Amino acid sequence: YIGLRQRRATGKEYHELMEEFMSAVKQIYGEKVLIQFEDFANHNAFDLLAKYSKSHLVFNDDIQGTASVVLAGLLSSLKVVGGTLAEHTYLFLGAGEAGTGIAELIALEISKQTKAPIEECRKKVWLLDSKGLIVNSRKESLQAFKKPWAHEHEPVTTLLDAVQSIKPTVLIGTSGVGKTFTKEVIEAMASFNERPVIFSLSNPTSHSECTAEEAYNWSQGRAVFASGSPFDPVEYNGKIHVPGQSNNAYIFPGFGLGVVISGAVRVHEDMLLAASETLADQATQENFEKGSIFPPFTNIRKISARIAASVAAKAYELGLATRLPQPRDLEKYAESCMYTPVYRSYR
Repeated sequence: YIGLRQRRATGKEYHELMEEFMSAVKQIYGEKVLIQFEDFANHNAFDLLAKYSKSHLVFNDDIQGTASVVLAGLLSSLKVVGGTLAEHTYLFLGAGEAGTGIAELIALEISKQTKAPIEECRKKVWLLDSKGLIVNSRKESLQAFKKPWAHEHEPVTTLLDAVQSIKPTVLIGTSGVGKTFTKEVIEAMASFNERPVIFSLSNPTSHSECTAEEAYNWSQGRAVFASGSPFDPVEYNGKIHVPGQSNNAYIFPGFGLGVVISGAVRVHEDMLLAASETLADQATQENFEKGSIFPPFTNIRKISARIAASVAAKAYELGLATRLPQPRDLEKYAESCMYTPVYRSYR
């Protein structure tokens, strides 16, 4: 071990260290320095993001980046399954940083679309952790970040029972536990959904809740599937399905670029929603016909430039941008600020 051979700081000492670091970074580099919180544990990640988002330009890719790309996948999948975001019911297996972060962004987008209070919109989303469905009777023992997701329902301990009881149209796995979307679970989803939406997001492949092949085979080829790990195309009944990968790399490069080129001083949730909507808009009918709800990753530079432009535009709209005057063409400006990894020709 090449680090300091001492116990990690916790509690008051930990928070004083963070306060000292965050203050120093802002003092040295200014208001517009973008600080990425990487791989913080659950019990710190939410508290730190909530605390410093009010005073610093901070971003947590595990929470916000993951949520933004998954929301994009859901918005895109609506073009296949129909309906609005508010008309669907969501069940998560896993209630950590990723699960609750995605759930909150879904609720925020529903609230934006319907003008309903966020508390009402959260009722469309159910989460199941290692102890079962998160319900009101468990509220006293829940961690603070899980409490908004406790709804009125009898206790349920297994995923299959939760699926059969709630009858979700969308099933999302963020548990980190492999093979938890069993044949019975997928068949149950397919029994009451013409096109069940199944996102198996845990990494690596060995931890994936199910494989693409399992999702397609057990749903008779009807699943709208996305994964956190890459899977090969699957043939079912003569049709080739190319599963989309819900990869944070769709979001964070463009999001960070949009923040930087606008000179934003804070990250606002509407900037995350703008990134999601822009990514979803770039999936085409050709992608859907192949089974993917995301645009090809080979287009990532164009995708990132468009996301950067939409994020920057939202920062200007919200009065959070400091780089003035606003460029007339934000997408072209974003492209001009991107590094192009090619050698110049000197002859």
